[in-house]
Amino acid sequence: MSNTTTNDKKEHLYKILVIGELGTGKTSLIKRYVHNLYSPNYRATIGVDFALKVINWDANTLIRVQLWDIAGQERFYNMTRVYYKDAVGCFIVFDVTRASTFEAVIRWKNDLDSKVSLPDGSRIPCVLLANKCDLAKENLANNNEQMNEFCQDKGFVGWFETSAKDDINVEKASKFLISKILEKENAIRKDEEKQASDKLTLTNENKQENKKRCC
Repeated sequence: MSNTTTNDKKEHLYKILVIGELGTGKTSLIKRYVHNLYSPNYRATIGVDFALKVINWDANTLIRVQLWDIAGQERFYNMTRVYYKDAVGCFIVFDVTRASTFEAVIRWKNDLDSKVSLPDGSRIPCVLLANKCDLAKENLANNNEQMNEFCQDKGFVGWFETSAKDDINVEKASKFLISKILEKENAIRKDEEKQASDKLTLTNENKQENKKRCC
């Protein structure tokens, strides 16, 4: 996470992970979001791939999102600590047509939470994506209440049904995650400012106390 200010416009650079089992559509989601493209031709990601999206968030804020597309193959699993470093947000993706990819969500979430955290020690905001919702579901993501409870129990900030093919909720899910990243960043900054203020107050009080003693 890095922030700069140029021409009165605040700039942010956010590293966001896109993780989940092999073949869940992670790369297709990223291509739809960044380039507004979709291709039915599937090619497995080897190791990790990258994409950059520049967003004019509001009149005063420019956000650069660096998306890390991490391979779902098990042989790359022991490299995740390196890939996760400095991330401030995450999407975990499963395929609504394959129950096994949903069962793996908890493993991915536990791996994420054990290997990366924010400066205050808290978990990075993570959104669950029920992808390929344009296809027939294996009884997955059909019960909103159950999905809400699952996300709350497992520490997700929210979930969305998505389709890279039909461009369903891809932009919406991304805006939601970025808003959660901004909320976290602001909360951490305010907490740091409060701690610095309290420390300064304590230092001044100690100085005054020492001065009294000297007198």
